[in-house]
Amino acid sequence: MKNVKKCKNCIVKRKGHTEEFDEKKVYGSVYAACASAHYDEPNCEKHADEITKKIKAFAKGKKDISSAVIHKKVNNELKKKDKELAFFYEHHLPDLKRL
Repeated sequence: MKNVKKCKNCIVKRKGHTEEFDEKKVYGSVYAACASAHYDEPNCEKHADEITKKIKAFAKGKKDISSAVIHKKVNNELKKKDKELAFFYEHHLPDLKRL
């Protein structure tokens, strides 16, 4: 029998394995997108916190959610704020303006 990980809010990753939803990963990726778009630290924290709360509420109570669905929800929330934020999030680019 296959070893299946049990979790409250499982995220199904691209390769098929599951892991517990980790809000720190959402927060970190949104914060990084904001920083790459030259937002100051307070705004990075504000946007990362806002979006993390929305995604956490969306994921609450769901047993299995695809990481692609989470990714799309975060991207849509970022687009509402600033298309540049969504671009940096989507492409996981470092701050190219500083290079």
